[in-house]
Amino acid sequence: MLIIVFAVVLVVLMMSTQSMGGGQAVSFRALRQEAENDQIAEILVRGDNEVVVSYADGRRISYTKSFNDDVLDLLGYDNVIEAPFVYSSEAADNSGAVLLNLLFILVPSAIILFFFWRMMRNVRSGQDQAMSFGRSKARVSRDMERPQVTFDDVAGAEEAKEELKEVVEFLKEPEKFIRLGARVPKGVLMVGPPGTGKTLMARAVAGEAGAPFFSISGSEFVEMFVGVGASRVRDLFERAKSEAPAIIFIDEIDAVGRQRGAGLGGGHDEREQTLNQILVEMDGFENDTNVIIIAATNRPDILDPALLRPGRFDRKVVMDNPDVKGREDILKVHTRGKPLAPDVDIEALSRITAGFSGADLENLVNEAAILAARRNKKSIAMSEMQESMERVVMGPERRSRVITPEEKERIAYHEAGHAILFHVLEHSSPVHKITIVSRGQAGGYVMPLPTGDKMLKSKEEFEDDIVAAMGGRAAEEIIYNNYTTGAQGDLRQATRMARAMVTQFGMSERLGPRAYGSNNGPIFLGREMGETRDYSEQYAQAIDDEVKGILQSAYQRAKNLLLEYHEQMQTLVRVLIERETLTSSEFVEIIEGDTATASSPFDMPLPGED
Repeated sequence: MLIIVFAVVLVVLMMSTQSMGGGQAVSFRALRQEAENDQIAEILVRGDNEVVVSYADGRRISYTKSFNDDVLDLLGYDNVIEAPFVYSSEAADNSGAVLLNLLFILVPSAIILFFFWRMMRNVRSGQDQAMSFGRSKARVSRDMERPQVTFDDVAGAEEAKEELKEVVEFLKEPEKFIRLGARVPKGVLMVGPPGTGKTLMARAVAGEAGAPFFSISGSEFVEMFVGVGASRVRDLFERAKSEAPAIIFIDEIDAVGRQRGAGLGGGHDEREQTLNQILVEMDGFENDTNVIIIAATNRPDILDPALLRPGRFDRKVVMDNPDVKGREDILKVHTRGKPLAPDVDIEALSRITAGFSGADLENLVNEAAILAARRNKKSIAMSEMQESMERVVMGPERRSRVITPEEKERIAYHEAGHAILFHVLEHSSPVHKITIVSRGQAGGYVMPLPTGDKMLKSKEEFEDDIVAAMGGRAAEEIIYNNYTTGAQGDLRQATRMARAMVTQFGMSERLGPRAYGSNNGPIFLGREMGETRDYSEQYAQAIDDEVKGILQSAYQRAKNLLLEYHEQMQTLVRVLIERETLTSSEFVEIIEGDTATASSPFDMPLPGED
């Protein structure tokens, strides 16, 4: 770009210089004729090439002389006296030519110097990068840079909040604890599945703490060059010590804290050297350093035991998915400042979102706000909340999907089979909604409503859940005497539950109270490859037989129940085909026999009825 600018300047200067050196061209014969006719009053010769002619009528024209001979000789006059005009000469103004020649010298020199300067700057930058390669990439938050997040913005994890509040209080008022002989905890490890608020809790600590907050990801320590990770760890802890009291937050510490000895690099593995340096730094703190490590992970099972021992991570804070009270508090936090319609029931939403994490609930509220804006509403209604919940779980609704009447009918029977079994089985959850409108990859779905958050699950509950999962395939076989690929997800879910009953929970009478298989294999392998098989081929065959028996028994039980409720299933399918979606109360009215509100669609003939 700079070269182009210089080139344009040169061209302009050359053109301007040429214009100063002379203008038009004319033959001396024509000029002699004009002189003889007394049309020329004065001729001024400027320099060697420019001839300025002043005409009698006042015109003044500059001509360019192509010959080096004298103008008077070229015009045919021996001297000035013979010429019928005033003749004079003067030296030319060569300032433009001098400037042009100077630029011809300076511009190339400037270009060469510019490229030399750029090259030297890149060399210096590379040296600086090489010198800073081992420096920590941690981001530091001080008083004016703290995140605008406090503990009031964190809900659903009161126990974890209290633990971390105590850490912040220790940094603010250490005398309160030192007076009683307590020492500062060196590390706090936050453990929990994804989306439970571990990073949000760390941001709240940064917002509340009156001390510098260093935040870094575990993956930022390790590079392809040996020794860089350990150097960055040393630099991070030195910076934290220099600004103590301080907090260091390491997100996703499992990226660097995996158990040693499992990698393919052996003792010279770069990740292991980085972990060794972390262990040394955490164990080498002086008592009055006042530097606390907070780390987060969703894979505590793969962390090195030396990292987890007291003295390094003194406290382990478990952040699990919230219960119904926690979900209600989280929904209140995320709906704060949003216009809600009067029909929005936060308590009801918290009941129907069992299993949702904090991130899921935040996404639910955000999707509801987007839906309300799309519909040009001024507030978020309960309908948007419920629809956004389904979008989060199943994906967006696909009403534009074209299906044949035969497919729609089969999907209705499939979902009716699931819904009826959820309703009649003693240990299953009641139906919250049933629809044959496609969402995501599902042609339709039944949404059960858990009665509460359960930590334990009985054998009977497993068996009923497997039976309910078989309901779609069983209904298809009863009506059409065949089945389709629509039950593939149901079969996968049922098989997973049956195998867990046999191999993990000891719920097989034939195999007894024993767990089969362990996950103590090398952690760099996949889950299936890392599973150690601690049983013989004979027991493997027995496990397969037990799983098969559980599934076949559940399938037969599902068919028997649907045959018993065959009439209700036909009625339910009629209503589903017309309305496409039924709520819990509408579904119960149909199954319990109150068909007054749904009499019009019952006249539709359906196959499979006698």
